[in-house]
Amino acid sequence: MWGSPARRRHTTDHQPLVDPFGRAITYLRVSVTDRCDFRCVYCMSEDMAFLPKRDLLTLEELDRICSVFVGKGVRKLRITGGEPLVRRDIMTLFRSLSRHLETDALDELTLTTNGSQLARHAADLASCGVRRINVSLDTLDDGKFRRITRWGDLTKVLGGVDAAQRAGLKVKINTVALKGTNEDEIETLLGWAHERGMDLTLIEVMPLGEIDSERIDQYLPLSLVRARLAQRFTLTEIDERTGGPARYVRVTETGGTLGFITPMTHNFCESCNRVRLTCTGQLFMCLGQEDAADLRAPVRASESDAALEQAIVAAIARKPKGHDFVIDRRHARPALARHMSVTGG
Repeated sequence: MWGSPARRRHTTDHQPLVDPFGRAITYLRVSVTDRCDFRCVYCMSEDMAFLPKRDLLTLEELDRICSVFVGKGVRKLRITGGEPLVRRDIMTLFRSLSRHLETDALDELTLTTNGSQLARHAADLASCGVRRINVSLDTLDDGKFRRITRWGDLTKVLGGVDAAQRAGLKVKINTVALKGTNEDEIETLLGWAHERGMDLTLIEVMPLGEIDSERIDQYLPLSLVRARLAQRFTLTEIDERTGGPARYVRVTETGGTLGFITPMTHNFCESCNRVRLTCTGQLFMCLGQEDAADLRAPVRASESDAALEQAIVAAIARKPKGHDFVIDRRHARPALARHMSVTGG
């Protein structure tokens, strides 16, 4: 696809990536852009300043870094943003990375999207070997959707979900639980998703980046949500794992699966198998810590992957045991200054 692989010989060994706590790193989340066509109230401010395009990794550089990770034992790649489908020529990257699916070096190539551009890309994604995707959707109410996303069009998102299912993609809905905003709609979202054969995962608000309101006013503990749901539904713990941080239950009444991502009330650090690559080439070993490794410099310094591999191995050796997220009135400022759209959602 881009150049000849023979020009970049891997000079280091291919031992799997294992962090200081014995966790094998098999999952890489890759942000291809910090830009988004929404301005969700819990994610970013309305007047966002985005990175200059010259600071972003090229699609070829993203492919190269991902491929080195695959060579070091990563089995799952998730493309994220911002909104990944607004990146120009993004399907070129999917088509190139699909070669790792064909050789069985990679188990899964997937993405998280807000669904706004999904209608025109769904068939191409399926042809690249993408089998399932996550769609971020916090409400089925038009007015509420506009208030949450500021710029979003619910009709386009629902059309994107339709297109994805027609293309044979398995869709999982990700919903951020927002106090006083959509907490009265969670049962409705659950019924809608399961009726269409889609799983639903609920996510707690995380303290990343400055926004235009206080996160304590948005924060809804999923322990409370789960207790409310248990009054109406039979929730049975299951061992299902998709490579991410969610814990799952089976909802007897619907037959569907419900996930909970709870970084605040019950963090998932003990089994963390993930690292995150930003669109500028910074590798974050933990979503909730500032420590990052620069992979852009080695990837641009040489056509050989040796320095890049060494930088990755050194970074994994610094992966911390867990994050320190806190949301309460004493912690008014975000735990981290960077927005989720920069790190990768």
